[in-house]
Amino acid sequence: MMMMKRLKQPDLRNFLASAALVILTFSGAASVGSQQNPAQWNAQQVELSRAELEQLLIRYEETAASSAYSGTLREQARREAALIRTRLTTGDFQVGDQVAVAVESEANLTGSFVVQPGPSLMLPVIGGISLEGVLRSELQPHLQQEIGRYIRNPVVHAQSSVRLMITGGVGQGGYHVVPTSTVFTDMLMMAGGPAADAILQNIRVERANRVIWEGPALQQAIIEGRTLDQLSIQAGDHVIVPVRGERGGFFRSAIGVATGLGSVVFLISMLSGLFR
Repeated sequence: MMMMKRLKQPDLRNFLASAALVILTFSGAASVGSQQNPAQWNAQQVELSRAELEQLLIRYEETAASSAYSGTLREQARREAALIRTRLTTGDFQVGDQVAVAVESEANLTGSFVVQPGPSLMLPVIGGISLEGVLRSELQPHLQQEIGRYIRNPVVHAQSSVRLMITGGVGQGGYHVVPTSTVFTDMLMMAGGPAADAILQNIRVERANRVIWEGPALQQAIIEGRTLDQLSIQAGDHVIVPVRGERGGFFRSAIGVATGLGSVVFLISMLSGLFR
């Protein structure tokens, strides 16, 4: 029986990033990436603003409509554009998400709260605060504004978390509640880290049984140290770590080697210069 866990996350991202880099080197993708202008991700900015998402959406839409790219890369661009478009339209919060709130000098408004239908956040004394259309990067200023209707000049701190299923070649598979500011590799460590027979280059993320991240694009994201928010991860997404001997494992590895070159060039071209 799977159990939902919230575990302490050790900072082993450098180890896993190095492992991913070795994988990319053998696939031929890392050498190509080194010849390009790398994407400049702001390590301190763990959640993307609305303006940044809008800019990234334009880049993906332009690529999806361009005949200069292969059908595979254009499809990848359409997939990423769809994820971002949904975030911009409906916001990031879903029923069941957890939000840690701390209001200075207000003990009654400090704690962990679960997102309710609406979506909304029910706070003691104040009542419901709508989260419809709100991005994670907008959560703290949004709460500060809403709480400010009842308390003068509140100082608000907020952190959102989502529940993910992590299965396959990890030490502690099951449901995990993970802050959205968490780096992807740290999320794997929260699940006990990769098993000895895990195929790291074949890690994928699914949503409603459809792949949203996999292959060289995800490997590059791991190397760059991207967070769950930067990957548009949502509650209910399924992180799968294949193991050796799994049916289709060899085929997936072969595909990863064959498509690594074009995918990494595509990813870098989309993100280069976005976060300078």
